[in-house]
Amino acid sequence: MSARPPRRPNAERSAATRAALIDSARRLFTERGYGEVGTEEIVRAAQVTRGALYHHFADKRALFRAVHEQVEEEMVSRISGAMAGIEDPVELLLAGGRAFLDLCEDPSWTRIPLIDAPSVLGWAEWREVDMRYGLGLVSAGLEGAMEAGALQRRPVAPLAHMLLAGMGELGLMIATAEDRAAVRREAEETLVGLIDGLRA
Repeated sequence: MSARPPRRPNAERSAATRAALIDSARRLFTERGYGEVGTEEIVRAAQVTRGALYHHFADKRALFRAVHEQVEEEMVSRISGAMAGIEDPVELLLAGGRAFLDLCEDPSWTRIPLIDAPSVLGWAEWREVDMRYGLGLVSAGLEGAMEAGALQRRPVAPLAHMLLAGMGELGLMIATAEDRAAVRREAEETLVGLIDGLRA
């Protein structure tokens, strides 16, 4: 008689259940939007029980927040990867901006953080997550470029906030455009012009 496979430890099973819920919810929210997806559909897709859902998340909104955090984290990782190896501080900023605009052409990267998150989480909570992930990257890029003498020395915090907000608006324009590629090109021209205007 063959031995039964060993059971995974509780912590491992719990982590796997949570990951399955987030993965399934992310796919469904991306395909149809938060408002069109119910919890029953999520638990079926994740192959878990409703009890498992409510063990890990207080409600659908809390699950959405976890999905949003995951998307933001992965976006920052993708953008950081596109910036790797670039030494010129202004080109580093532009590479990060271009990588973000590239992601905005793909609805799988924009539906959750740019379209649904502000209304689902509310402006304050959505902004807190956005600032936590994006603001550090933008601030570091600006500070590095100023330290190198490539950009005019200005207060970093307000400039970083302004640039991050502008990038969000450009991303939303791309995400909701009929011709995303055309709007993406216009957005890049605008971004390059803005950064060039800050050069020392």
